[in-house]
Amino acid sequence: MSNPGQGEGPAIRVQGLEKSYKELRVLRGVDLDVERGCVFALLGSNGAGKTTVVRILSTLLKADAGTARVNGFDVAAQAAGVRASISLTGQFAAVDGILSGRENLVLVARLRHLKDPGAVADGLLSRFALTEAGGRKAATYSGGMRRRLDIAMSLIGNPPVVFLDEPTAGLDPKARIEVWQAVEELAEGGTTVLLTTQDLAEAERLAGRIAILHRGRIIVDDTLAGLRRLLPPAKVEYVEKQPSLEEVFFAVVGEDAGTGSDEE
Repeated sequence: MSNPGQGEGPAIRVQGLEKSYKELRVLRGVDLDVERGCVFALLGSNGAGKTTVVRILSTLLKADAGTARVNGFDVAAQAAGVRASISLTGQFAAVDGILSGRENLVLVARLRHLKDPGAVADGLLSRFALTEAGGRKAATYSGGMRRRLDIAMSLIGNPPVVFLDEPTAGLDPKARIEVWQAVEELAEGGTTVLLTTQDLAEAERLAGRIAILHRGRIIVDDTLAGLRRLLPPAKVEYVEKQPSLEEVFFAVVGEDAGTGSDEE
């Protein structure tokens, strides 16, 4: 299925976006450009306004001021075009635990009127290393497996833009690595990903470009290398390197920690 209405220019363009809830000003003039085919991380603490930005861009919420376009469509005037261009994965997996992983995928493919839903489901199960678990009820999946299934469901219909809102919130280290691998798969396939997170390691690993949202405004927007140049040059010193906690974790649990084949 072709990407609907994909045109020239940035995949996402936001200018002067504002949003308030009564006396609370959540967004105070957000400007943002997200180039096509990249992972763009919107970084910020709780309450910074990240989810509000995503809800406006996905047409779930109206802005008080400013403009936003997604895949060339205005979010206020061309909401149907935006919705046809995007997929949104929220902070909690939206899979049906009663159905198997394959049945979840087939259901969404049918709802989107795709030809051969079974083949679509099988392809995504293979892509996200869920083939062996495809026949099991999703309720038996680990947190990382449910998240991978959730992301696979979001790709049905090949949306050119995917919003991932805090995709690893509440996941254990193993599940977090599984989701990171899934996001890297998206980027390799040319999908534009807007990732909201407060996990610094997540943004550092995944994003080609990072913006920091603070008190309702974008205060920096650059590549990781560009952001590092904001600090003084590093001094060369001899330091005995200790293994990171992540290295210890995977040394203890073994190399198969990211396979996602276990049950909860």
